[in-house]
Amino acid sequence: MRTIVVLAISIVLVSVLSCPIVMTVPSMPADLQIVQPDPSLPKELSAFWGKWNLASGMYKVFVIVEKIGEEKASLYVWRDEEGWRGWKRVEAKVIKRHGKYKLWYQAPFGEVVNTLEGEYLVSSSPRGSSKFRRIP
Repeated sequence: MRTIVVLAISIVLVSVLSCPIVMTVPSMPADLQIVQPDPSLPKELSAFWGKWNLASGMYKVFVIVEKIGEEKASLYVWRDEEGWRGWKRVEAKVIKRHGKYKLWYQAPFGEVVNTLEGEYLVSSSPRGSSKFRRIP
């Protein structure tokens, strides 16, 4: 009997620990207006468009690139930390450095630069670098 109990507990623990952690997306902002990128935009630039969430770590951070053009992008960023709670709209500048497009904006904790690296949106700031995955 003891072996069966230990086996049952082990199966439950392995199942729980092997399941990916699902991050629930907070309620979308009421004034969110996702606009398809213009087809004339370079694919490397229009690839920023969409919804992203932090790929790993203890923090929940979400980014929505709701509109993007050749010179600027409208973003919504959701964080739950001191100085930034909930959704905030951010106007980012589209810049091109070393042949790569980047979205740049000023946050309360310093400048943020977002770059696409493969399937990830990589966000760099004075706090370090974070990888985001696209979500539906």
